[in-house]
Amino acid sequence: MKNTLSFPESCDDDPRRPDRTQALTRGVTRLFFNLGLAPLCEFRLANGRRADVAGIDRKGRFIIAEVKSCRADFEADQKWPDYLDFCDQFYFAVDPDFPRALLPDTEGLIIADDYGAAIARSAQDRPLNAARRKAVTLRFARQAAAKTFAAPMDV
Repeated sequence: MKNTLSFPESCDDDPRRPDRTQALTRGVTRLFFNLGLAPLCEFRLANGRRADVAGIDRKGRFIIAEVKSCRADFEADQKWPDYLDFCDQFYFAVDPDFPRALLPDTEGLIIADDYGAAIARSAQDRPLNAARRKAVTLRFARQAAAKTFAAPMDV
């Protein structure tokens, strides 16, 4: 079966996100798809945080990428540790010019641009427990379905 992909407008049409962040998000979304993940932008977690890009693989493993467009973006937003309990792997996604020394070397690193991305450093595995995996999977499915129909959903 051939995979086809139409990149969702939902990754790009939020006027509150700067153009650079949108472009990096698009690149990460393409990488996730190419890795066999089903990507979802702006995934709302149970703790109220929003992951920039989340993906689920065929085995049900969750990967989250936090997109950082510049130094100020990284320094102003230190909520990323709140995402770790909701994924099996966590990555920072930055452009090639980002000052990488700012990023913790304990987390994965994706280098992205407008057209794609590549994993520069693998993320550590933090397997979710079964109950959390089920909850995150249901939340992911409901949000993906709601986005398909452009229906707001409180999940």
